[in-house]
Amino acid sequence: MAKILVVDDEKDVVELLSFLLKKDGYTVITANNGRVALEMVPKEMPDLILLDVMMPEMDGYTVQTQLLENPQTKNIPIIILTAKGQLRDVFAMSANVAAYIEKPFDPKTLRGKIQESLAKKS
Repeated sequence: MAKILVVDDEKDVVELLSFLLKKDGYTVITANNGRVALEMVPKEMPDLILLDVMMPEMDGYTVQTQLLENPQTKNIPIIILTAKGQLRDVFAMSANVAAYIEKPFDPKTLRGKIQESLAKKS
């Protein structure tokens, strides 16, 4: 089953996403900020990344940009999860952003976007 990296500074969100994803059979790894995520990605090579935008140390936009610039990680699909709806346009044209979902999110919608993103990758 696919490996998914959850990157969010809100512990409750990470726990909820981990629970939902594990229940669906995915392998889940987590990072509580962008800096940690960027260190983990080349080692773990997840199949998909769920990425929050507003985080301490390094925001999701910076993480997404650096992943896109790295030939090793540029093809990993990213689903942006954020409470900041007005940022949608910032990510709209990015090749590695598969979907943009606003918090609070509907688990059914998220599951659908994850399945869709993973299907496109394979």
